[in-house]
Amino acid sequence: MRYNLDQVIDRKDTNSLKWEFMGHLAPGCPEGTLPLWVADMDFPCPKSVIEALHARVDRRIFGYSSHRNEAFMAAVTGWYLRRFGWSIPPEDLLYSPGIVPAVGYLLEILTRPGDGVIIQSPVYYPFESMIRHHGRETVANPLKDDDGYYTMDFDGLERKAAEPETKLLVLCSPHNPVGRVWKEEELRRLGEICFAHGVTVISDEIHCDLVRRGVKHIPLKTLFPEQSRRIITCTAPSKTFNMAGMLFSNVIIHDPDLKTAWDGLVNKQLGLFMPHSLSIVAVEAAYNEGEEWLEQIIDYLDGNLAFLGNFLQKHLKRARYRLPEGTYLAWIDLRSYGNEEEILPRLIREGRVLVEGGSIFGAGGKGYIRLNAACPRSILEEALRRMAGVLEG
Repeated sequence: MRYNLDQVIDRKDTNSLKWEFMGHLAPGCPEGTLPLWVADMDFPCPKSVIEALHARVDRRIFGYSSHRNEAFMAAVTGWYLRRFGWSIPPEDLLYSPGIVPAVGYLLEILTRPGDGVIIQSPVYYPFESMIRHHGRETVANPLKDDDGYYTMDFDGLERKAAEPETKLLVLCSPHNPVGRVWKEEELRRLGEICFAHGVTVISDEIHCDLVRRGVKHIPLKTLFPEQSRRIITCTAPSKTFNMAGMLFSNVIIHDPDLKTAWDGLVNKQLGLFMPHSLSIVAVEAAYNEGEEWLEQIIDYLDGNLAFLGNFLQKHLKRARYRLPEGTYLAWIDLRSYGNEEEILPRLIREGRVLVEGGSIFGAGGKGYIRLNAACPRSILEEALRRMAGVLEG
């Protein structure tokens, strides 16, 4: 079926964090502010998901539930086999309510207080928050910025991975917020450095399904089958199918000892590791029947991100922007328009547009914004028009 992705769906009275709780990020947002911040889409979920949820609701009971059945596992593993040629043993597919909690659990299992964990900033900021929360040390290896095209600093990575205190690296692939989809040679070099120094990699691949046409995402695990125990991959249907509220993430662990340790956390924190009865059927339906929907979403996102680039060239000429290879997030350099501390309040107060400031993503982010382009084009166009009115007016 064809989806009308231009349709504006009213998200008020749905407890939407993005639309109804903007005050969490920016207290005092004026009425009518357009939210282009937190990473969920303003598009309806696949029809198969809606129908599966209706059918499950009609059963009328929502007791404790488990996803550990053959049909569910086949749905998830089948998706990664079809999309990436990656065969995942069902017994290696574990559940977490989110990737950020999963990173926290893995930090607890794999490291000790004071151990070093490498991140490559600017990067998704909850990684560093989780590292600090668990009393581990952040080892910053900032990306190299070549006129908006980001690459990894392998010389720096080699030095930092060689430090005896460094135990772990959190890889963001595709990278949020800069939008890089790492090439095979980049991933191979990263893996070679880490594994040579005994550094385990947690690979956050939540945006793996959302890449531009002609761009290929490569799961890190598929390049290093002999290093299965050194790679933990985290994925989720949340970004792919716009189901973040379902609180379901996949944690793929191949090391038997690590799985045993993970199960120990399950026994200690049982409620956190028990998916909701509705999320189980939604995830299964999405992976089994959501592919046609996703292909339409990818085309629409490609159009939105190209439209954004054309708009900036015409109306915000001092902004610097490079089409992201992956994600639906635009990383825009606004430094030529002034200080971030001045620009963001003006965009909210005068333009009624909410975006995220780049400084929260760490080194190299100050003066940038992260803009969520996953919305009907009319909303994107209006938000950009308001931004131009503030910054160029």
